[in-house]
Amino acid sequence: QVQLVESGGGLVQPGGSLRLSCAASGSVDSIYAMGWYRRAPGKQRDMVATINKSGTTNYINSVKGRFTISRDNTNTVSLQMNSLKPEDTAVYYCNAKKWTLNEYWGQGTQVTVSS
Repeated sequence: QVQLVESGGGLVQPGGSLRLSCAASGSVDSIYAMGWYRRAPGKQRDMVATINKSGTTNYINSVKGRFTISRDNTNTVSLQMNSLKPEDTAVYYCNAKKWTLNEYWGQGTQVTVSS
């Protein structure tokens, strides 16, 4: 019932920046948190950053000080990624959670950090 569409991925050199965006549509009224997860080849999908309705944020330790998650409006969340490293290379997925415990995922967007 919730659709998530990601954009902003691409190829960037180490030390560069990218900004990911996720737009939610459908039954968005009961979403209480959104976030970004990533999966590198051969690895598990890890939480990168989350933000709830009150604006409280949470980050995985490896991206603290480099990535910033924000709510652009009620239905859009962004991830500003600075000082990118090769180990940040992964498919990044947008996630949304409802109070009913429903969980939704976007299609994923590829981020490649390479010289």
